[in-house]
Amino acid sequence: MKAFFIKQYGKRSGSIGELPEPKVGANDVLVQIKATSINPLDAKIRSGEFKQILPYTFPLILGNDLAGVVVRVGPGVRQFKPGDEVYARPAQDRIGTFAELISVDQDSLALKPHNINMEQAASLPLVALTAWQVLVETAQLKKGQKVLIHAGSGGVGSVAIQLARHLGAFVATTTSTPNVEWVKALGADIVIDYKKQDFETALNDYDVVVNSLDPVVLKKSVNCLKPGGLLVSISGPPTPEFGDAQGLSWPIKQILRLLSFRIRKISHAAGVKYSFVFMRANGAQLKEITSLVESGAIKPVIDKVYPFTSIADALTYVEQGRVKGKVVINLA
Repeated sequence: MKAFFIKQYGKRSGSIGELPEPKVGANDVLVQIKATSINPLDAKIRSGEFKQILPYTFPLILGNDLAGVVVRVGPGVRQFKPGDEVYARPAQDRIGTFAELISVDQDSLALKPHNINMEQAASLPLVALTAWQVLVETAQLKKGQKVLIHAGSGGVGSVAIQLARHLGAFVATTTSTPNVEWVKALGADIVIDYKKQDFETALNDYDVVVNSLDPVVLKKSVNCLKPGGLLVSISGPPTPEFGDAQGLSWPIKQILRLLSFRIRKISHAAGVKYSFVFMRANGAQLKEITSLVESGAIKPVIDKVYPFTSIADALTYVEQGRVKGKVVINLA
């Protein structure tokens, strides 16, 4: 099969070539991929940024989102059958959606929403699951609460705004000047143009802040929270609790303790909690998201669509950090 893979870590490593078709285990589903999408995570994995906590072997097929058609199922699979249209974010140790085929555990899959196409479906799994696990699972966001979602025009932000509105929250977000009206249309109640205004002084008494930006923004975000509020970051630094959940070695967990010490100390002093979320595959949650997509509560947001042959160009575009929503790769 054709795949985009790397043989070593590096910011510009990777090429399209031929690799063997994946094996299908008892609880696995073999999917012919029709579309995939690119996340900043893909570039970070390619460069080796996560090699201490996500130890991959080479050749490594990149890619964390898929939409496609079931080709074959393992003997233990009861939820899916050949011909089903599905979408997923594979488990972190089984990534590889930049390819014609992938073998996915059935518990990571869900049926594709019937009202969107393959490209739209491929744009959703990682960012929608991230938004769900931050807002619903971790923050337990409730109707009437106030949430600040940074980078509202990004992949996670654009979905998180829609999900937070569906949950009945009051939503603030940050973005640049050209995107102000665009994120308002997604459902944001307040939009801070970071080129003209400082969110730290404009927003206060929030229940939850969702950070996907740098440590400077993370630190400032503490000041926007009410006592007892929650600061959730998907861009780090990871916490010792994350190390425990990942089963990391004691030395690595001590490194995480040091990396997150400052923000945990600042948060504690302000009377708020800091939490790090690293999104995980979850087919059951993806089914919940499917219902929201089919009801119209969440709509996919796509910036550009590239052919598979131009996947390297698409990665470069995403790395520039100016994507509105998601960049999709069409394999069909």
